[in-house]
Parts: sequence; C-alpha cells; structure tokens
Amino acid sequence: MERVIELNGNQYDVPVEVGNVQELLGHLELADRIVIVEKNRNILSKDAFDQPIKDRDQIEIIHFVGGG
Repeated sequence: MERVIELNGNQYDVPVEVGNVQELLGHLELADRIVIVEKNRNILSKDAFDQPIKDRDQIEIIHFVGGG
C-alpha cells in the first residue's frame, strides 16, 4: 500500500517497498551520506532510522554538500 508523506515540505508518494526511514534514505540514494532526519518534528538518532513510515508523516532530511 502506497503512503503519502510530506518530504521536505512537498507531497511525496512512498513506494510500497519502503517501510522505514532507513529504507527511504536508500530509496533517495542518501543512505551513504551524513544526514539529519526529522520525523513529525522530532530529530531522529541514527538508531531510530528503523521507525516505520506512516501515511501523512512529515519528514525533513538535511544532507551536507561539499564545495568551495
């Protein structure tokens, strides 16, 4: 069953195979990056990335980009 979440302020359809925050990061190709994840206004520790994603969750993901 597909779920709709708010991802960084935009509506996003979560694929059926993505069940938790860690899988979402993999789907978005961010699993190997240093990220900060906020779910429903709570910052998650990396140990909490196994939390399930539910319909209408609000998720913010911040990742760092190098440059100079």
